[in-house]
Amino acid sequence: MRKSKISATGDWALILGASSGFGAATAKELARHGFNIFGVHLDRKATLKNAEEVIEFIKNTGKEAVFFNINAADDKKRKKVMDEIENIVKSQEDDAQVRVLMHSLAFGTLKTFFGEDKITSPQLMMTLEVMANTLVYWAQDLVERGLMRRGGRIFAMTSSGSQKVMKYYGAVSAAKCALESHIRQLALELAPLGITANAIRAGVTDTPALRKIPGHEQIIELVLRINPSGRLTTPEDVAKTIAVLTHPDLYWMTGNAINVDGGENISGI
Repeated sequence: MRKSKISATGDWALILGASSGFGAATAKELARHGFNIFGVHLDRKATLKNAEEVIEFIKNTGKEAVFFNINAADDKKRKKVMDEIENIVKSQEDDAQVRVLMHSLAFGTLKTFFGEDKITSPQLMMTLEVMANTLVYWAQDLVERGLMRRGGRIFAMTSSGSQKVMKYYGAVSAAKCALESHIRQLALELAPLGITANAIRAGVTDTPALRKIPGHEQIIELVLRINPSGRLTTPEDVAKTIAVLTHPDLYWMTGNAINVDGGENISGI
């Protein structure tokens, strides 16, 4: 892990899943709003350019970008990253903190529960661990190390799959349910510390994660028909919402699953 010295001022946002989709868009938007960015992502050589583009954008805003290409569900690697984050934040002369944690990890198994190629126990557990439980582990580390304090904001990306079902989405649907439950528990336990936790239930968005779902073309077609706003949700729609929700005046808003979908959820999908 790097031991570089970072000359930074101001608060940080830690984005899990920072190189594409919602995470990348939010990293850029928060940089525009004055946050330095810690990014955690998992990219092979073919997709590493995505992270590099996000880093370049952040630095062009005049903010710092420190990215870690690791498996966010690996306990040992998480600890090393947290050691580096703590070293950077606590070396700053101002009273900086990691004021935003965003969980946008989209790595799970898309299989049916029955059939010749049915989901296995390790696949089911991996999906829950990566897409839900990691939120708890990273939040614990930030708070227990004193890196997130009063005024902190925790966000987790959920979807209508937490409430509705479709073929191949069972394990991910379960993970989204667990993720929303984790958000409520974090909101309860962190409220006395002045830290909020909210889930963002985005509408159907054309991201790399969506394109991995069998039949995603039909999903897109349906949403374009029924969304009263007449289009899909974009990562930028979500990023702008999160940026607004970081405002200090929204300290009393916690424990929610907030629809950011242009009215999609009320339209029956």
